[in-house]
Amino acid sequence: MERFLVTGGARLAGTVQVAGAKNSVLKLMAASLLAEGTTVITNCPEILDVPLMADVLRGLGCAVETGGERVSITTPAELSFHADFPAAGRLRASVCVLGPLMGRCRQARVALPGGDAIGSRPLDMHQSGLRALGADMSIEHGRVVGRAAKLHGAWIGLDFPSVGATENILMAASLADGATVIDNAAREPEIIDLALMLGQMGARIEGAGTATITIEGVDTLHPATHRTVGDRVVGGTWAYAAAITRGSVRVEGVDPVYMTAPLERLTQAGAQIEPEDDAVTVTMPGRPNAVDFITMPYPGFPTDLQPMALALAAVANGNSLITENVFEARFRFVDELIRMGADARTDGHHAAIRGREQLSSAPVWSTDIRAGAGLVLAGLAAEGVTEVHEVMHIDRGYPHFVEDLQKLGGQIQRVGDSGDPLRA
Repeated sequence: MERFLVTGGARLAGTVQVAGAKNSVLKLMAASLLAEGTTVITNCPEILDVPLMADVLRGLGCAVETGGERVSITTPAELSFHADFPAAGRLRASVCVLGPLMGRCRQARVALPGGDAIGSRPLDMHQSGLRALGADMSIEHGRVVGRAAKLHGAWIGLDFPSVGATENILMAASLADGATVIDNAAREPEIIDLALMLGQMGARIEGAGTATITIEGVDTLHPATHRTVGDRVVGGTWAYAAAITRGSVRVEGVDPVYMTAPLERLTQAGAQIEPEDDAVTVTMPGRPNAVDFITMPYPGFPTDLQPMALALAAVANGNSLITENVFEARFRFVDELIRMGADARTDGHHAAIRGREQLSSAPVWSTDIRAGAGLVLAGLAAEGVTEVHEVMHIDRGYPHFVEDLQKLGGQIQRVGDSGDPLRA
């Protein structure tokens, strides 16, 4: 029942450090199942989803130690293939143990995953890809069930460049007999990060980061130590926070090349962008100009930054059109923006926004990780104190969110039922 109290009007300025990517670290943790022994992952974000994934791995027989930005996973020789316990059902990323379990155990029982309510995310492509590798796949009593006498290489063409399906196929194919080709594969930096770690474990993978990935299966993999790639979505959140508050923020720990589309839109909105090797500074000298956004798979504009784009459009000078092509339920966020005085309407996959000089404070509710962060950003540009509820969503994806905002000059407090301030 904790909530954030966000007082608008502050201009964000300073430096913020970005940790490892949520959308990568959970998949790297799952990949540790592919090799007996101890795998170490560093630059881990201190978010709620990491201990949840640790519980999933413990349920499969692993010993997991978490502390700070380091996770150590010891995978046993005899691994359970039953991931149908409560922790697995609470976490969307738990489905990424499907590929490793099929690769290592040749069987799997994985609870249908939970996660954010942002629209339909079926597992059809996960199952069809594993079927192409020789597995029998089905949904039974709320579980994804897979069985295979052996896995063999295959050509697999994805109908859509699904990140999760690409990851599961990539991990299973690493221990299959022969060569596998994934066409129309997801190209996200997190796919590259997973392929790099698998390569350190002895996998033979070419083409990660392109639309065609080739995997030559090997007999066994070995443990590795790997540093998680910086979180481009968290980096993008801080970049848009700078623009929305007409501030100047240096974002460290993420390659701006992986943020090209979001930064291009900020440039169009009037921001000054100064990229470096592993950092970027975003300065917005005045009121942002209205910009249109179209979400697409990477390297297009990411759907995870759509709420931040909407918050920017709500205070921009002019009219913006935002088109959502990935998750149909993302526009639930618009209803919360309207509570804050935004001039917005939706029609199917489109949201039309007429920018206003300033929003007004209101009680609002997070519906997912990114919507929660977007509401905080909108609150920074609102008159008065905005109450953001259901903040556990934000904690699942943003480490030290309140502390980082406060260091940048944002006026935000975490409070409980009584209204008394809590830990940051």
